[in-house]
Amino acid sequence: MNKIKTIWGKAAGILVIGMSLGQGIAYSAEPVVAIPPPAMDEHATATDHAETLVLSGGCFWGVQGVFQHVRGVTKAVSGYAGGRRETATYDQVSGGDTGHAESVQVTYDPTQITYGQLLQIFFSVAHNPTELNYQGPDSGTQYRSAVFPTNDMQKQIVQSYITQLDRSKLFHAPIVTHVETYTGFYPAEDHHQDFLTLNPHYPYIVFNDLPKVEALKRMYPNLYRAQPVLVKAAAH
Repeated sequence: MNKIKTIWGKAAGILVIGMSLGQGIAYSAEPVVAIPPPAMDEHATATDHAETLVLSGGCFWGVQGVFQHVRGVTKAVSGYAGGRRETATYDQVSGGDTGHAESVQVTYDPTQITYGQLLQIFFSVAHNPTELNYQGPDSGTQYRSAVFPTNDMQKQIVQSYITQLDRSKLFHAPIVTHVETYTGFYPAEDHHQDFLTLNPHYPYIVFNDLPKVEALKRMYPNLYRAQPVLVKAAAH
């Protein structure tokens, strides 16, 4: 992950280079797209149990940060998916040849939010699903857009939703999100967990990720929670 000190960001199509935090200006490198919910979704349930989904959309700091602010999410963990357990370390994954993508495992309460609603947030504000093997300033297969369904129902819903979104023509380019076989999720190193919350003034977070949380709040006020659910808090 190239978290460079010189910031590259986009605002209204203009490239902004090296803006300092002292200027009090933040730009999002990725567009926000208003999209409809999926036509196919899981049925809401009254049963008290947890479900999980695994998503990849560029740097896991921002994706984790967004989902930690979603009502009904009980845990969001940064990690790696798509490769072998032996190569699930930051240094190895950053090389781009392990098969892993920086990913987030989201645990949620299906009585409060559905799989489809989480996908809607993922495709609209958490990342740009039209960018192939990169997100904003980060490039490489480890930053690919991907969903790792953990059962047949999830696979059917996400495949149907990608088709629906492509047909809607709401994005400027085709969806390139991979629907990949789930072979395991491996949590990232401790210092990568809760990074957005713990480092709100870090330049990369200010320019690339905080705008995503603001977009979540603006576009999905009924699903937004002001207090994030943190990994380190949940561990105690």
